[in-house]
Amino acid sequence: MPPLLRSVWDEPGPPNPPPRVWRDWVLVGVLVPVAVLEGLLRPDLPWRAVSVILTVGLVPTLLWRRTRPLPMVAIVFATTSLAPLLTGGDSAETYTMMYLLILVYSLFRWGSGREVALGLTIMLVAVSLSLLLGRITPGDMVGAFAVMFSAMALGGALRYRARARTRELDQIKLLEREQLARDLHDTIAHHVSAMAIRAQAGLATSESRPDAATDALRLIEVEAARALDEMRAMVRILRRDQPADLAPGRRVTDLEQLASRGRSGPSVDVEISGDLDDLPPSVEAAIYRLAQESVTNAQRHARHATRIEVRVTADDTSVRLRVSDDGDSSPIRPAAPPGYGLIGMIERADLLGGTCEAGPDPDRGWTVTAVLPRSGAAT
Repeated sequence: MPPLLRSVWDEPGPPNPPPRVWRDWVLVGVLVPVAVLEGLLRPDLPWRAVSVILTVGLVPTLLWRRTRPLPMVAIVFATTSLAPLLTGGDSAETYTMMYLLILVYSLFRWGSGREVALGLTIMLVAVSLSLLLGRITPGDMVGAFAVMFSAMALGGALRYRARARTRELDQIKLLEREQLARDLHDTIAHHVSAMAIRAQAGLATSESRPDAATDALRLIEVEAARALDEMRAMVRILRRDQPADLAPGRRVTDLEQLASRGRSGPSVDVEISGDLDDLPPSVEAAIYRLAQESVTNAQRHARHATRIEVRVTADDTSVRLRVSDDGDSSPIRPAAPPGYGLIGMIERADLLGGTCEAGPDPDRGWTVTAVLPRSGAAT
C-alpha cells in the first residue's frame, strides 16, 4: 500500500466524540412526524406505506452517528439498496431522507481513516449498483455524487479545523509549562543556595559552637525537602523533551509596574496585602503573569472601561488574585469558547494546583479570579 494511503488508513478518529445530547432527540422527534406528514400529503409517492416506514425506521441511526459512524452508514445504504426488492424495483425514498447526508458528514467528521475508506466504498458500490440496475440515470448519479461529496468535504474540513485548534491549544499549554519550569528553576536555585550558605556557616562555627553545625543540618534538611518537592513539580511539568528558558521570573512586587493613571485608557489600580514573604518564585511569577494577562485583556476588550482593579491577598495556605474592570463586557466577550490567553492562564494555575476563573459581573464589567496554593506545588 502506498505511504499516503497507508497514512489515511491508519489515521485514528478524533478523540472523545460527543455523546447523544438533547438536540439529537429533538432532531429525531422532528423528522418522524415530518416523514409521516410527507407520506400523507404526497399523492405521487409510490409505495407510500413502505416509503414512510423506511424513512422513519432509519431516523434512529442519527443517534449513533458520532460514536458509530461506519455501522450507521452501512445500515442506511444497505437498507436503501435492498428496499426496491420489496417494491418491485420502484424507488421508496422520500424527500425527508435527505437527513441521511448527516450520516455521510458524520462519517468524515468522526470516523477513523479505515472507517472513512470502508464507508466511502459502501457508498460508491450502492450508487453504482443503482445505476447498473437502472434505478437511476447517469445524470442522477452525477447529482448524487455531487451532493455526497459536498457532505464529505464539509465533514473533512471541520475535522481538520478542530485538529488544528487542538494543536494550537497544545502549543499554548506547552509554552505555559516551559515558563513555569523557568520559575521552578528559580525556586530550586534559591533552595540550593540557602543550603550552601548554611553548610558554610556550619563549617565555620563547628569548632567553636558544635551545636551550630546541628542547627545548620536541620535547616539544610528543610531546604532540601523543599527543593525536592519543587524538583518533582518540575518533572511533572516538563512532560515533553524540549528545553526550557531558565531566565529569572517576575515577582509579586513587580505588579506595581502595572499601575497607571489612565491617560490613554482605563486606569489600573494595584493593591497588595497579606503575608507575601517566602513565596516560591513559581507562585510569584504565576500571580504576576495572571495579573498581567488579565489587565491586558481588560485594556483590549473592556468597552467603556474607566478603571481596572488588581487585588492580591495572601493567607497561611493560599494566594488570591482578583482583577476586575467596570467596562461593558457583554457584547465583546462571549462566554465560550475561551480564548488562548484564558486557556493558558487556566493551565498555569492548574499546574500549580490552583484554579483560575473568568466571567462577567452581574451588573457590568469582567472579573478574573485565581487562587494558588502557597506551597506552589500541585498535590
